Amino acid sequence: MTSFAAADKSKPFIPLKAGGATDGWSNDDEATATCYCGAVQLKFATNPPGLIDTFSCNCYDCHKITASGMFATNFTVADTHLTHIRGHEKLTVFTQSRTIGTGSTMANHFCSICGTLMYRVRGDSPGKSILRVGTVDDFSLHETKLKPRVENYVKDRVGWLHPVEGALQVQASNDGPDAV
Repeated sequence: MTSFAAADKSKPFIPLKAGGATDGWSNDDEATATCYCGAVQLKFATNPPGLIDTFSCNCYDCHKITASGMFATNFTVADTHLTHIRGHEKLTVFTQSRTIGTGSTMANHFCSICGTLMYRVRGDSPGKSILRVGTVDDFSLHETKLKPRVENYVKDRVGWLHPVEGALQVQASNDGPDAV
């Protein structure tokens, strides 16, 4: 098997040992995102107008919800371009009313089996879902179409982590509808 570092990132790269699902796919316009155990799978647009934005976030909510102590990599998709392929009934929703920068509620949609955070929905931004790049089955998209365009909350970035190369650096949040 080819390692991701050695893979041609202009072509789909779906590792065989990245969670329980083996049916992820991508094409020029769409791709899949699957939870770790494979029970939940989504199909989403990889181009505008369905793909709205790509960003990373260093806010304290993202430090905590990812359990990484660092950041989350995200992309926003119009709900009109998001399909639940399987496992919609397996999602558990935890809504928090106190979020770091938005002042809005945030509904977090987790796989009830393995706990993977599949997406978040802001209360003041209907019709859009914020997906996690780590759930995307085609790893080449992580470095191409889904590479963060903006890095939010750089003031809260851990000191040993470098800025996202080429991304707009925002001290707090972009304060737009796609902010986490």
